[in-house]
Parts: sequence; structure tokens; C-alpha cells
Amino acid sequence: MSENIPDNPRTFISYSWSSPEHEEWVLGLATELEESGVDVILDKWDLGEGADKFAFMEKMVTDPSVSRVIAVCDRLYAEKADGRQGGVGTETQIMSKEVYEQINPADREQKFVALIAEKDENGDAYVPTFLKSRIYIDMSDETLRAESFERLLRWIYGKPLYKRPERGKPPAYLFAEDKLNLGTGARFHRAVEAVRQNKDFASGAVHEYFETFAENLDTFRIEPEGEAFSDEVVESIESFLPYRDELVDLFLTITRYRTDSELYETIHAFFERILPYGFWPTGRTEWRKVNADNFKFILYELFLYAAAALLKHGRFEKVEEFLEPGFYFAADSPDIRRGGLVPFGYFNDYARSLEHWNQRQNPRWLSPTGHVLKVRATRTDLPFDEIMQADLILFVRHEVSPRDEDYPNARWYPHSLVYASDRWKPFEIFARAQSKAYFDRVKVALGVENLNELIRLTDDLHSGERRAPKWDFDTPYLPTLMNVEELATRT
Repeated sequence: MSENIPDNPRTFISYSWSSPEHEEWVLGLATELEESGVDVILDKWDLGEGADKFAFMEKMVTDPSVSRVIAVCDRLYAEKADGRQGGVGTETQIMSKEVYEQINPADREQKFVALIAEKDENGDAYVPTFLKSRIYIDMSDETLRAESFERLLRWIYGKPLYKRPERGKPPAYLFAEDKLNLGTGARFHRAVEAVRQNKDFASGAVHEYFETFAENLDTFRIEPEGEAFSDEVVESIESFLPYRDELVDLFLTITRYRTDSELYETIHAFFERILPYGFWPTGRTEWRKVNADNFKFILYELFLYAAAALLKHGRFEKVEEFLEPGFYFAADSPDIRRGGLVPFGYFNDYARSLEHWNQRQNPRWLSPTGHVLKVRATRTDLPFDEIMQADLILFVRHEVSPRDEDYPNARWYPHSLVYASDRWKPFEIFARAQSKAYFDRVKVALGVENLNELIRLTDDLHSGERRAPKWDFDTPYLPTLMNVEELATRT
């Protein structure tokens, strides 16, 4: 039977006249279905005086225009359905095994459902033998009626609650001959389960995973040489994707399930641990800045996704805790004064080799970093819109923060916003911040005390007092993206 369900699917109700109360219950069910758009066939409505009840029932069960048959099962229905050998009992509309088997087996799976109206003293459903193997809908418990009725409607209309997702392609890294392995798999699963189950050792498990990840990240270090160096950088970034997603899964798990500061301090410490990968490594006497370009992109992307995970679950105060202390740079690198607390802008360093790679592409992208970010934004739980939103919030936060005179070149450049230059609606957080209460919650993530600071920022960007993000002649219109005119206007 085809599953092309019409807008008003014809549905026959088979039931027993067990008692006046049961008949009233079935009539009430049929009425609810009619009110929900179902074309219900019921003997009380459709069977005339003197008509053959069994012939009517058999015709409705076998009629191809009837797309659904509901067998309302109580004790009497099960007994009569099992006991009748094709005969006509005094209770009307009871389906027999012989009539049921007239339907093609493949069609039965879609056309029939057992609806349980009564159970025995042991809690077992009364179901005819020929329907026992089928999954049924239980309506014997009135406290669950609403949930069960929704299940019934979804079955009638062919709209299941759970649908199989579209099957994607196998991850390319599974088939790579020389696959890099950070050796974090077992520790990742232990950390995720510990966080979800609120285990006492969750913080330790997360720290152990982060430490293993940070230590083994060095396996992604490359020594690009010659004209192909930019290709090597891009290939390294591509091969990192499964580990990015592993980290993001953990970030999302923490931000969804936990509020305790210890775990968020562990995330902060992890970023301190991996920050030196983007700079001149200890012990090297010769160094070209492009040697760390794969790490520079990885650091930027991971930082963006961590911020996006915090914002997704409304952890605005945790954004403040994550960013405000700065990041301790312990490595001995000539790029950064040793032992200093550096601003988070150091996670957004310029990857020169991506520009070189871009020059060899056709077409050329206005922002190769933004392009790579967008191509890699394949997650449905953190879509690209949320990545751009996080990028904008980090940009705003950096711009409103006091300048660190020790690190004047540290700046957050929102590369992803090259794709927002033709966007004319605000991002979700700013749209919701029309509510004064919501704005009061989110302003801590933005790093402002009041709305006037954001207005002043957008005025400065418009006048040129501050440098707005721009790619050739493309620039996003930040007042719209930030919903500035509507912020905190509703109670």
C-alpha cells in the first residue's frame, strides 16, 4: 500500500459493543479524530438500519480507499476476534483473523494498528492473537491519553516523531593511509559520560582529555617548503576536522549539562595550553611565521566554537569568565613576552599562507579564512549562523575592552562576517535582546555595562573612529546585525 496519505485520511474504527461506557469512549475518540482532520468511518455514523454489520466491517477493512484501520482492543474484542470462525457475533465491528489475512502482508504493516483500551489484572493488553506481534498504541491509561493520541495521529498521517536523517558521506579521514591520530578517543568518551552523569571525577576526566589533546597536537606540526606550502597548510587543517568536532562535542556537553566553575576553568586552561602552538616554538633557532599557519587557523576556529557553545546554551556569565582573565602565555617564544597575560585576540592571528593559497584558487575569495570556516561549518548543532554570531560578539567585546598597551597589535578580526555583508536581519541573540531582561543577561558576554556603550561603538565604526571589518568594498552593517535600535526596548 502506498504511503501517499491524503489530507483527510479515511480511517475505519473496528470495536466491540462491550458496554455503553465503552461505546461512548469509542465515540469520543472518533470525534477527536474528526476534529483533527481525519475522515472517520464509524458504524454509528455510516451504518444504516438493517444493514449487514459484518459485511460492512469486511468491506471497510478491505477497501483500498481506507488507508487506516484502528482495532480498539478490550477483553471482549480479543475474545470474540479469536473465537469467531468467520461468523457474525452480537458485538458489532469485530475484525476476524480471516478478514485480516485478506490484506497483503506488506500492506498490513501500514494499514492496521491495535489501540489498547483495556488490560488484564497483570497489566497485559487484551489483543487478538493475529495482532499480538504488532506494536500497539496504549490508551488504557487516561493520564497518558494526550501522548498516546498524538502517536495515533502521527500514525494516521504518516508523520512519525523520529525520522531517519539523510545519510552523509563517510569521513574522508577514515580512509586516509597516513591518518594522524591524537589518541584521545577513550579519554573523550570517558569525559563526556562523566559530565553527562554528573560524576565526581568529571573535572579530572575532562582535564585528562584536554592534556592528552594538547600534548599530541604537536603531531600536526608541519614544515611547509616551496610553492606547495600553502597546500600543506590547508591539507593539515582539513585532516584536523574530526578532532575539532570531538572537542566541540565536549564543549557542547559541558555547556549543556554543567554550571560549576571548575569545568569552565579547565576549558580556559586548555586554551592557555594550546596557545603557544601558533607562535615561535621553544628551542627553534630558525622560524618562519607561516610554519604555524595551520595552528593559527585551528586556534581561531576552536576558540570560535567554544564561544559559540557557551552562547548557544545561554552561558553568558561564563563567556565573561572565559575571556576576562586573559590567557597566560608560559612558553619561551620571542613573539610574546614570557609570563604575560595576553588578550584573547591572540587566538585570531593572521595566517598568511591562506592568502597565498587563495591567490592560486579560482575564484578568489574575499576572505580565505572566512571561506574555510564556512566550508567546514557542517555541524547542525552549531550552524554557520551561530559561528558568525560568536565572531561578532567576540569582535564587539574586544572593541569595547580597554586597549592593552603591552599588546597593541592584538585584535579580533571577524573573518566569518564576510558572509554577513548582505545580511539584513539581526543575529538571534541580538534579536532576543529587544527584551530588557534578556539584554541585561547578555550584556555581560558583550563586556558592556549599558546600551550606550554599544551605540557609541557603532557610531565610532560608522564615522571611522574605529576600524570596521571590511573586505574590498564589502562590509557588514553592524547596527542591523546587532539590532542596536531595538535593543532593550521591550519590558
